[in-house]
Amino acid sequence: MKSPIKVAILEDHQSIIDGYFYRLKESDEIEVVGVLNYGEELDHLLRSQPVDVLIMDVNVPSRPDNPNPFPALHVTPRIVQENPELNILVISILTQQTLIQALVECGISGYIFKQDGDSIRQLARIVTLIANHGIYFSHEAHEKLRLEKSSQASHTLTARQLEALSLCAAYPDYSTAEIAAQMKIANSTLRNLLSSAYLRLNVRTRAAAIARMQKIGIIPPNAAEPPG
Repeated sequence: MKSPIKVAILEDHQSIIDGYFYRLKESDEIEVVGVLNYGEELDHLLRSQPVDVLIMDVNVPSRPDNPNPFPALHVTPRIVQENPELNILVISILTQQTLIQALVECGISGYIFKQDGDSIRQLARIVTLIANHGIYFSHEAHEKLRLEKSSQASHTLTARQLEALSLCAAYPDYSTAEIAAQMKIANSTLRNLLSSAYLRLNVRTRAAAIARMQKIGIIPPNAAEPPG
């Protein structure tokens, strides 16, 4: 029997948490293993049990006696590095392109605006996608990032992005940590390379990115099955 997707939620509004539970229970493959209201509780949970997907608001307080938002841009790269199989989906009311881009560079796998009702209604499907190394962004967030990438001097993939995708094609069963180790880079750096490549290729999964690269001839097609 396939193991359930273990999900943790970092959110400080109970009504929103209840909404996430309502949407996630649509899938029998998802199990919520923890709910946190404060950013400083995150380390303890991640050290106590495995988590596949963290649904995280970046505007939650640090701890009960400190109502200031926890330092997500400082914490996220570290927890991605320490938990190589963890995939992070940010759901936030904040829509600034600079923040979204910074979090992508930290290693998140998706960003949904809280006001994006269509995406929230698909939360179970999106969590499953992200648990399988895909990415998902609200349409407006995706467009902001895509246009920012398109405005850069080079519209093509970088050498490091091509290297990452070629390794993913050669070793499809390798985990994020194993690919990162091959490239001698941090897990968060690999996630950023792949997410940026997906945005430029306008795809959402590793398999789709590889297929696109094979179609345009940058990555050779898969070897033919041996006869018999």
